[in-house]
Amino acid sequence: MSGYDLQRIRAALAGRRVDYYDTIDSTMTAAAALEPGAVVFANSQSAGQGRHGHSWHSESGAGLYVTLVLRPRLTPDTLPVVTLALGLAAQEAIAQVCGVAADLRWPNDLLVGARKCGGILTQLQGDRVLAGIGINVNHSGFPAELTMLATSLRLATDREHSRGELLCALVKGVDRIIGLLETNGIRPILELFTLQSSYALGRRVRVDLPAGEVTGVTAGLTSDGYLLLDGDDGRRHTIVAGGVRPAE
Repeated sequence: MSGYDLQRIRAALAGRRVDYYDTIDSTMTAAAALEPGAVVFANSQSAGQGRHGHSWHSESGAGLYVTLVLRPRLTPDTLPVVTLALGLAAQEAIAQVCGVAADLRWPNDLLVGARKCGGILTQLQGDRVLAGIGINVNHSGFPAELTMLATSLRLATDREHSRGELLCALVKGVDRIIGLLETNGIRPILELFTLQSSYALGRRVRVDLPAGEVTGVTAGLTSDGYLLLDGDDGRRHTIVAGGVRPAE
């Protein structure tokens, strides 16, 4: 059993295509050919996608694995800000449904404490954006290599949560935040992310870059959603991509 009430979910998300798979390679793959507004979710994934080609641990019956097909009225160069907006929507849905205050780690991680409970992957497909969101909901544990890195909402609260309710809250939250982005522009999203993330400003971090590791203190976001870092080398770096971690 999936634990999803599909009739109730489709009623709550009436007016849009909602595709469910008990198991699939990746919801991103299934969503690639669908129309804007479509929602694809699965009970398990055999090849869940993370950033930079990493895999996403997709235990059957435990997590929320979903891709939304968006067509925001925005230029392609705003994709980094779309990723930040999706993080805000996921953070809000988790608080609303599960009562957990998740942190946001630039650009696409959801954390509970120091451990990751969710991630976001955005891909541009013509004029559409595939918004892949994975959230560890009812996992009771993780493989040994992930134990120190990952957590779940169940582990954080010592109780199980409704993945269906979380899905519906997430989809509606994405609609709201993308609407805000389209109507009011980038600035409100940057301000909200800076407010809601402990990593955006004044956090001592290390960043893994292709040229090597850089350490410093975060100094906010650029006008297009990239992370500023005042490095220990005396330079201000603009972090376009890279793994951000706390620096001890």
